[in-house]
Amino acid sequence: MPDFHKLEGTIPVAPLSLIVMESAKELGNSVDNYISQFRHELYKMPENDPAFHGYVKDSYLIGYELDRFASGEAKATIRESVRGNDVYILTDVCNYSITYKMYNYVNHKSPDDHYQDLKRVIGAITGKAKRINVIMPFLYEGRQHKRTGMESLDAAQMFKELHDMGISNFITFDAHDPRISNAKPIGGFDNFLASYQFMKALLSHIDDLVVDKDHLTVISPDEGALDRAVYFANVIGADTGMFYKRRDYAHVVNGTNPIVAHEFLGSDISGRDVIIIDDMISSGSSMIDTAKQLKSMGAKRVFICTTFGLFTDGMKKFDEGYEQKFFDAVITTNLTYMNEEVLSKEYIVVADMGKFLATIIDFLNHDASMSTVNMPTDKIHEIVRKYNSGCKTPTELFD
Repeated sequence: MPDFHKLEGTIPVAPLSLIVMESAKELGNSVDNYISQFRHELYKMPENDPAFHGYVKDSYLIGYELDRFASGEAKATIRESVRGNDVYILTDVCNYSITYKMYNYVNHKSPDDHYQDLKRVIGAITGKAKRINVIMPFLYEGRQHKRTGMESLDAAQMFKELHDMGISNFITFDAHDPRISNAKPIGGFDNFLASYQFMKALLSHIDDLVVDKDHLTVISPDEGALDRAVYFANVIGADTGMFYKRRDYAHVVNGTNPIVAHEFLGSDISGRDVIIIDDMISSGSSMIDTAKQLKSMGAKRVFICTTFGLFTDGMKKFDEGYEQKFFDAVITTNLTYMNEEVLSKEYIVVADMGKFLATIIDFLNHDASMSTVNMPTDKIHEIVRKYNSGCKTPTELFD
C-alpha cells in the first residue's frame, strides 16, 4: 500500500466530492467506503484548519438525477452543491444492464448513451466545481484508437471533447492505446494497470504456483499487449513470450479483419505454468484459441488475466474451453459490469479494484506524487518473495 502519511504534509486541492454514475454504482460505493476508511483511520489532518473543513466524512457521494423525456432525450440535475469542490465522476460505459424507455420501447444503454450521460453531468457542474476529474475505467471508443483510411478517430475525439468541456484530469485503466492523450497534450491523463491486483488474486487462489523464470511464463496474446506482458513478467521475475495474429486483410467481419491463425514466438513452455495477460476479453474466441495452443504445446496450466472481462458472446465457449482444460482460471477486475452468469462461473476470479481506485482519488485530491500508486513494483516484489518463501495465506501475504 502507498504511504498515506505522505498526504499529511500536503493540502487538498479542494473538498472532495464523488459522483457515481448509475453504471458504476457498486464499484463507486466500494470506493466511497474505502476513502472514508482511509481518512478516518490511516492518517491525521488538522481538525481546525479551514483547508481541511469537511475532510473526514462518512460519505463523499453527491446526489444527482438523470431524467429522460418520453422522446428519449435527457437532462442531468445535481442535487447538492459542488461549488469550489474537487469533483470525481466515475462511469462504466460498458454497463449494458441499464435500460430506459423511448416511445414506449425499452432500450439498453449503449456506450454512446453512457458517454452522453457523462457529458450531461459535466455540463451541470462546469463553472461551479473547482476541478472536474473523470474516471472512465474502460476507455470509451478505445478500440477505435487509430485511423486506417477514411475512418473516424473516436477515442481521440472523445478525449479532446471532455477537456474542452472543462475537465482537468482523465483517469482510465489499461487503455487500448494511451497515445490518445496526444489529442490534448496539456490535458491530464493517467493510465493505470491492474498488475498488483492480478498477482494478488493469483497468489490468493493458486497455492502451488512457482514464480520464477524456470517455472512460469507470461504470454502476450498479440503484438498490442506485449508491453504489459513484458512489464508483468519482469516485475514478477518470469519468462515471457508472445503470439502474433495472422489476419485476413481481404475481408472485414464485425469491424475488423478476421484472424487466420495465432503464431507463437518464445522459448519452450513444456511443463510450465503460463499467464496470458491482455487488456480485455471481448467475444473470447482469440483468447480461447491462444489457451488451446498453449496447452497443445505442453503448458502445465494456463491462467488468463484480463482487465476487462466483457464476454460479449456469452460464456458458452469459455464453459467448453474450461471443460476441455484449455485454461484453468480467468482473473478479471470489477472495473466494468459483469452479470450474474459470469460471476457464478467457478473459473472466474474477480480482482477487486475498489481500494486501488480509492487510493488514486485520495492522492489526486492532494495533488500528491502518483509514482508509488501507478507502478507498485516494490509491492509486487514483496508479495512474490513472501509467497516463494512459504507464506500462502492472504494475512501473511498482504497488508
